Amino acid sequence: MFGVCYRYAGNRETARDLLHDGFVTLYTKIGDFRGDGSFEGWVRRIFVTTALGYLRKNGSVWDERPADEMYGLQGDEPSALERLSAEDLLRVIGRLPAGYRTVLNLYAVEGYSHREIAEMLHISENTSRSQYSRARSQLCRLLEQVNSV
Repeated sequence: MFGVCYRYAGNRETARDLLHDGFVTLYTKIGDFRGDGSFEGWVRRIFVTTALGYLRKNGSVWDERPADEMYGLQGDEPSALERLSAEDLLRVIGRLPAGYRTVLNLYAVEGYSHREIAEMLHISENTSRSQYSRARSQLCRLLEQVNSV
């Protein structure tokens, strides 16, 4: 669950705090688990919700411009990714602004739809889409910088 927290927080110290808070919530809510789905999915949801609460409380800034202002991914992203370790990739993702990083994690990693993300973050679906588009574009640029070194 540290990896989940780290992807949203962008730094280890905050991720550790979120991990602690998530486990406190987990232990206080363990009796609420009904067994309808997987335990792992239920636990993951607690940690994602904990991270989103932290981001909301700390005023993450959402960029409201339309997604069509951004360029799509270009280049050889798979080869760039293949050359990075998992820790290097997490570090690069951690350099993204909080709004970009959050939507990227929710959409690409957690598998939520833009509609679900919009409801969770209290933003519009278009904002979710544009944040995701910008996150991909900026992630591509950051990966190019890392690979050129």
